[in-house]
Amino acid sequence: MTAEAARQRGTDSAPTLIAVAGVVLEAFADGALWWADQRLLAVADLHLEKGSSFARRGQMLPPYDTGETLARLARLIARLNPRVVVAVGDSFHDNGGAARMTTRDRASLAALQAGRQWIWIAGNHDSEAPGSVSGDHHDTFAVGPLLFRHEPVAGSAPGEVAGHLHPAAYVAGRGKWVRRRCFAADGQRIVLPAFGAYAGGLNVLHAAFAGLFERRMFRAFVLGEARVYAVGRTALRPD
Repeated sequence: MTAEAARQRGTDSAPTLIAVAGVVLEAFADGALWWADQRLLAVADLHLEKGSSFARRGQMLPPYDTGETLARLARLIARLNPRVVVAVGDSFHDNGGAARMTTRDRASLAALQAGRQWIWIAGNHDSEAPGSVSGDHHDTFAVGPLLFRHEPVAGSAPGEVAGHLHPAAYVAGRGKWVRRRCFAADGQRIVLPAFGAYAGGLNVLHAAFAGLFERRMFRAFVLGEARVYAVGRTALRPD
């Protein structure tokens, strides 16, 4: 689906096109990645039940993160009607997260999964299959030239679609510097922003990103209010 087609369908935001290993993908300001030819929707780092995880350790957060994250995901699924949804790791904040979901949130997730293939990629926070909810659990998931995994591997990895690092960019916007979540890509691999309501972000100039991207081709695809903006390395600043 092209950007013009997205507008004609009344979506909330037009996508920005990002090529990865020869595959043209669409990045949305929601932080989701769409592969139209496969009708595949990818989101990373939902961190569902982060609030309840913190509460168990005595740090009280409002217990609404799972509901908010699922509501945002529901809007995407209603817009795009994917055949496949790939949750690219750390979908739950810990291995017990699925069991702590409220009845309402569990029903919301089940409704999103109905009639489509749902892939849970193992993350460092949720290495075990979320047995109390539906879906297939994999360490990696390959479709055509793309390989979905949670943690990006060191060195060259053409076709890799990863999460884990929660990329964010510090850029100039409307006369001031702003910090926004972003996709990080160089034409060969892409790291998705964290989708979860309570997930933070790591500056793409941080040492954790060193060696992942070809410097001349690297772009930060910054999430705006209604669209995604491609920003070159020279326009980025460290925190």
